[in-house]
Amino acid sequence: MFIVLGIGNPDEKYAGTRHNVGWMTVDALSEKMDRKFKKSGFEFWAAEGRLGRHEVALVKTWTYVNETGRVIPELRKRWGEEMMVVCDDVNLPLGSVRIRKDGSSGGHNGLKSIEAALGSNAYARMRLGVGGGRPDPNWVLGRFTKEEKPALDKMLADASDAVRGWMDEGIDKAMTKFNRKPPSEEKGEPDKGKVGGTDR
Repeated sequence: MFIVLGIGNPDEKYAGTRHNVGWMTVDALSEKMDRKFKKSGFEFWAAEGRLGRHEVALVKTWTYVNETGRVIPELRKRWGEEMMVVCDDVNLPLGSVRIRKDGSSGGHNGLKSIEAALGSNAYARMRLGVGGGRPDPNWVLGRFTKEEKPALDKMLADASDAVRGWMDEGIDKAMTKFNRKPPSEEKGEPDKGKVGGTDR
């Protein structure tokens, strides 16, 4: 059983904010599975079903970002250890997808919480670029602009494909295939999203 844990804040006022792209990713995957999220554990919702040939549990927590790690023991007890965490990253340009099998939290409080719960930084994570580049809570708690929407939609589609790639071929091949900068960066154009930003 694979677990995909989307990091985000649960209150309605945070819906659609940059900090919630992890939630947006698992929402997109739940639509592909035609499954709805239901209360499943003490502090999380889950949508269980199949993606391709794999059984998967998509998870969103009731906790805030900086307490995400509280659900880890229950997730592992219920579904095992094959887990991918999806979160925002202000240090990556909007549209970027970056998969890693281990590494530092990079200042992301949700990843810090997960690392503390696991006692290790050796777990798969996918960072999605939301621009910003420096600490500014107003940036990550702000919503994507109309101009950013096409890049966001493309990034979420890429992230969904990357989750499938991770399950089908393993993390090393997924890193090689899906880690990329957005088209503007690949062409050497400036990233218009880098105007503020960070983590909470």
